[in-house]
Amino acid sequence: MSRPVRIQSPLVLLAVCAGLAAPVPMAAQRPAPAAGQRGLVLGDLTWVEAERVLTADAVIVIPLGAEAKEHGPHLRLDNDRRLAEYFRGRVLASADVIVAPTVNYHYYPSFVEYPGSTHLRREVARDLIVDIVRTLAAYGPRRFYVLNTGVSTLVPLADAAAILRAEGIRFSYTDILNVGKEAEDRVRQQVRGTHADEIETSMMLYMDSTRVDMSRAVRDDSPRGEGGLGRTPGTTKTYSPSGVWGDATLATREKGRVVVEAMVAGMLREIEALRRAP
Repeated sequence: MSRPVRIQSPLVLLAVCAGLAAPVPMAAQRPAPAAGQRGLVLGDLTWVEAERVLTADAVIVIPLGAEAKEHGPHLRLDNDRRLAEYFRGRVLASADVIVAPTVNYHYYPSFVEYPGSTHLRREVARDLIVDIVRTLAAYGPRRFYVLNTGVSTLVPLADAAAILRAEGIRFSYTDILNVGKEAEDRVRQQVRGTHADEIETSMMLYMDSTRVDMSRAVRDDSPRGEGGLGRTPGTTKTYSPSGVWGDATLATREKGRVVVEAMVAGMLREIEALRRAP
């Protein structure tokens, strides 16, 4: 015996149709940046939100800065990590990017004679970055930029770039010695130096003066040797009992402002050039 077909009322049918046309749930929409930001922080997203934004046209930014590396008697061991976090914030505020977690260990062979400094072997530092990029690239992105705050780090970053470009991944990084060079040349007074020196100390005075003790700043600018800085005189290394290479006593907040603002502008230009790359 067949059952009679029950006809739904027009009101019920309208409700069903309205449900089919309902907006996509918020979890499936592209997440909005935090107040004051253009970019997104990867760690703030759920995996569902990450799936929405990790697309082929996304630009992924990876901050890189040592959290334990000597910077003389007047700057803290975490100086480079603080540089990276500062630049991270400036890039987030101005660029449509997705910022991955900060990498705080890398290749720093020049400072191992000074207690507290950490260092990864060249191939380990290279593979660390390659693995991070490959993991994120598997979800869609093909453009990556490392906000690099070191000098020795340029070596394994170049190694990583060669590997990743062969896989069709656009990969670039900050050359911290050149991204703000014009500004540095305008304000520099020291004879020589690139570490915990006039320029780097000025930058931290501008970013966060509470992390600088200028009463302990020194001039330590022996002619450059080979193999990084050393505490023992008479070796082939650049002799520096303080861990400074340059003249930190010449640092000022205004010099830091000039250099930092030029660096931020240069980083943003490089990120946009990466975004436009085919």
